[in-house]
Amino acid sequence: MIIVRFLAMLILALSLIACSPVLPRQRGNLALPQMALTTDALEFGLRQHTAFSKEAASGGYGGGGGGGGCN
Repeated sequence: MIIVRFLAMLILALSLIACSPVLPRQRGNLALPQMALTTDALEFGLRQHTAFSKEAASGGYGGGGGGGGCN
């Protein structure tokens, strides 16, 4: 029983050692292209521009306004 507790504490301690803070300037080095929400930024911009042009509305990602002019 003591060995099981010791191993559990050892595993917990080793897992906490692996956590380290990442500075904002280091995040670009750690991010992978596969982790991006959109795989192609140019295509995403084109689709946004098309939607904006057709609906006369901008955003939809948390911004106010809806094309009615009552912002």
